[in-house]
Amino acid sequence: MSAPAPKQWDTAYEFKIILLLSLAFGLVGLDRFILPVLFPTMMGELGLNELQLGTLAGILAVAWGVAAFAMGYLSDRLGRRKVLVPSVVAFSLLSALSGVATGFLSLLIIRAIMGVAEGPVASTGVAVAVEASHPSRRGLNNGIFQCMISLFGLALGPLIATKLLVGFNLFGMTIGPYTWHEVFMIVGVPGLILAIVMWFIIREPETTAAGAHGHHAPRPSFADLFKHRNVPLAMLTLMCAMAGIFVLAAMMPVYLQGYLKLSTEQMGYVFSAIGFGGFIGQFALPAVSDIIGRKPATLISYAVAAVFLYFFINTGAENLSTLFWLLFGAALFNFAALAILAGPVAAEAAPVGMVASVAGAVIGAGEVFGGGVAPVIAGAIANSSGIQNTLWFALGGQVLGTIIALFLKETAPRKVGASAGVRVGA
Repeated sequence: MSAPAPKQWDTAYEFKIILLLSLAFGLVGLDRFILPVLFPTMMGELGLNELQLGTLAGILAVAWGVAAFAMGYLSDRLGRRKVLVPSVVAFSLLSALSGVATGFLSLLIIRAIMGVAEGPVASTGVAVAVEASHPSRRGLNNGIFQCMISLFGLALGPLIATKLLVGFNLFGMTIGPYTWHEVFMIVGVPGLILAIVMWFIIREPETTAAGAHGHHAPRPSFADLFKHRNVPLAMLTLMCAMAGIFVLAAMMPVYLQGYLKLSTEQMGYVFSAIGFGGFIGQFALPAVSDIIGRKPATLISYAVAAVFLYFFINTGAENLSTLFWLLFGAALFNFAALAILAGPVAAEAAPVGMVASVAGAVIGAGEVFGGGVAPVIAGAIANSSGIQNTLWFALGGQVLGTIIALFLKETAPRKVGASAGVRVGA
């Protein structure tokens, strides 16, 4: 009697899931990173300063980090849809609510709650992407999904926001100008539609509590999440990547307009380099890591990012195109390190059925320090010694990340000889 034919991989479902996750994470990026772009316009009306900008970025990141771990852990037990879909609805509504903030305190509360809603999209999204992806495409698909936060939030976002603020013509119709209040409300709408579609498409994996029905081996303990050495190492080095990324994202508009004296549209052009570079880096390098390995791809990313940022720091306002391309390169390789560590490195270090938990732990650590504490430190540096010195702080994070990444253990299936059907975390 012949053996049964192996089950065919559902590539149609894989494509649909990566598309939906990409759109969802793109909207997370748009809602999250539009604040620094609008901030120079908001400062006078609400009486805000650079330290408060760093605090606003930091509180969202800390809440994001805690929620990424807690809700990722919960989604491993309750199922993906019950966590992911309400999160998309919540952050969309909270983005619109940011438009009615009347001062620092109200904005702080809104952005903190938004972080709680956005964090689960990162950790649970990584798990859904990994579970839907063929092992040979784990890095590629995670890169596609994660790069949308850069494309929507840091590339298209600054261009969209500045155009909405100053007004533009579209097919003979005059659009805008809008106030910063209205811009926040406009960008909150698409997520509500996407959440409905996601509810009907996302499947639950067999290894979640929602899909196991008691037929699988006992679930690993909380301590088991950290047994693979890549988990604590990824947590530490992702802190460095996040410090570089979010200090630049939070402080760059004020640096470009306040220190280099660029116009609003020039600022939007140069600042968008972070998004376009990050988009390519998050897409390309995780895919490359499927071939050359996670460790060398991470090391290359950190080292090259540091070189680009060093030259950016030493470039003046008269070289607008040079500023754009240097910032583009720094962001490309910095975001590449983030995507590799938060996606395939975390997933391949996870016990079976606990991908969202481990991804949440890695992302959470990076967010709490790199995205939370680091912008606050950068804001204090800006207030005490000048906005330009915050870039040296970001550069230090990239150098330290390179050193820590030297100790990662290689886990890419093609490099360690794992079979194409290996289970994540096995």
